[in-house]
Amino acid sequence: MDDKVKKLIIKLTHRFPKKESAVLPALAMIQKRSGRIIEDDMEEIARIMNLPEARVFSAASFYSMLSLKRIGKYHIQVCNNIVCSLLGSESLWDHISERLGITEGEITDDGLFSISSVECLGSCGYGPAMQINMDHYENMTVEKTDYIIDSIRRGEWWL
Repeated sequence: MDDKVKKLIIKLTHRFPKKESAVLPALAMIQKRSGRIIEDDMEEIARIMNLPEARVFSAASFYSMLSLKRIGKYHIQVCNNIVCSLLGSESLWDHISERLGITEGEITDDGLFSISSVECLGSCGYGPAMQINMDHYENMTVEKTDYIIDSIRRGEWWL
């Protein structure tokens, strides 16, 4: 972690009544800059915020929006909870995986896409749901998914 990022994290801690509240924004910032969160980054955040390393590590490993592994520029998360499954998320997952030629934990050869299955995206009334980076999508179909993937590949997507 460079000095510029350290200074940004320090500034971030002053925006909250408790330094601990800045853990998630700090982790998200690091991931956005480098594509993932590594152990050294988590240790540095703990030092900066004077927190136990376990607190930072647990936050980084709990939230599906954060990744401890390298991910594609566009990380697709497909909800796999019971409601989304009943509404077709398994078929959607299979389609995306086949279309991109990757499965859980893999990245397309061009580095654009990675995919993971997550427990819940909070859209039980509007499933199946998926998320790409921080953008959330509901009532997903194969056609909608293909449109999004094609748009990203053509460079027409705003993510």
